[in-house]
Amino acid sequence: MVLDQDLCVVAASRSFYLTFKLFRPDVRGRPVYELNDGQWNIPELRLLLEKILPTHSVMEAYEVEQEFSGIGRRSMLLNARRVVFGERNVAPLILLAIEDITERRSVERKLAELMKEKETLLLEVPHRVSNSLQIIASILSLKAQTVQSEETRLHLQDAHRRVMSVAAVQRQLQATRHLERIEVGPYLTRLCEALAASMIGEGRSIELKVKADNGTATSNEAASIGLIVTELVINALKHAFVDGRTGGLIIIAYDVTGPGWKLTVSDNGVGQPEKAIAGLGTSIVEALSKQLEANVEISHALGGTTVSITHGSKAVHGAVVARLPTAA
Repeated sequence: MVLDQDLCVVAASRSFYLTFKLFRPDVRGRPVYELNDGQWNIPELRLLLEKILPTHSVMEAYEVEQEFSGIGRRSMLLNARRVVFGERNVAPLILLAIEDITERRSVERKLAELMKEKETLLLEVPHRVSNSLQIIASILSLKAQTVQSEETRLHLQDAHRRVMSVAAVQRQLQATRHLERIEVGPYLTRLCEALAASMIGEGRSIELKVKADNGTATSNEAASIGLIVTELVINALKHAFVDGRTGGLIIIAYDVTGPGWKLTVSDNGVGQPEKAIAGLGTSIVEALSKQLEANVEISHALGGTTVSITHGSKAVHGAVVARLPTAA
């Protein structure tokens, strides 16, 4: 549409007439704010149009959404600018472009609704998973109390502990929004508090202590790190303090070194035997470390056992340089 300096319509395109179901006598020579029974008489729009010629300004992406007679509720995007002519003494004109973006806005609203539903589901899923894990753990615990075989009972108790460890990690991640980076230090502290409360009986004098540098991880990385810590803590609780000693200590350390990091779980227990059988706990830790592109190293002596998970430029990504000697 072309407007003169009084904002009266000089000419309009065929698509304008077809879209708004108007005829030429109803448009030509009339002020734009009187068209469609005054539906374009919007104070802000009128002010913007009146400034174009005197100030040589432009109007960009001005959106109008309302009911238009004959076509219903529509969203229109308006752009306007001064028409420049080469000849002198030619009255200045305004070119006003109107784009119907109703369908685009409808799609955008649907996408926004879907994203909101997705966010709700992402927040709800962890709660459902956590509840399911608690149910599974309870069933395993009850079953362990009823079986006659001591070997079967030990296997069920071991499965119960592992389910509880996964549940503990899940609970610590629930408070974090999806895809947000997680502060590793506070996360490990909360995790170890939960592990101590659920896995260390009142009669055992064992302390879990966390020493962590500032550092963040994605939710997936944090989940893997948390599961590694729980496996190693379970391993230490089962094997490191079998002599009933007091003053047991398990230290979980997280050190950031440039672009990499090092996770260490150490205890002051009796140490691990050289030829202990590698079991499920070993496989879990190695698999999780491989996902993190980290190395596993172990040192053990009469003064305790130390397991280190190293990720960074000095690590041979994907390699496991020492298997964990555990009977877990």
